[in-house]
Amino acid sequence: MEADRADHAADHGDRNSYIAGFALSVVLTVAAFWAAMRLAAPRVEVIALVLLLAVAQVLVHLACFLHMSPRRENRWNLVSLAFTALILALIVGGSVWIMANMVATLSPSPSIDMGM
Repeated sequence: MEADRADHAADHGDRNSYIAGFALSVVLTVAAFWAAMRLAAPRVEVIALVLLLAVAQVLVHLACFLHMSPRRENRWNLVSLAFTALILALIVGGSVWIMANMVATLSPSPSIDMGM
């Protein structure tokens, strides 16, 4: 019973990992807000920095709160996460492709007189 409890606690992390994850999340969020509001840089650089901070925050959440790791016992969690990301990318990408195609084919051409 004690061994099961120790294994369960090891899988879920400890208080220090949650505190570190929370602190890193707050720091990354504040840095993104600061970059968006105060940074005097070209717009493209600010957007790139905010996207980089967002990716870092996703990685912090995956590691500290969801306890994802490349260890052998967590491999199925990573596989299911990758499959979910693939399905979401297909759905979003396909929707954007369909909408762009509809705009291209259903929009009136500027050379056509609508008779108005």
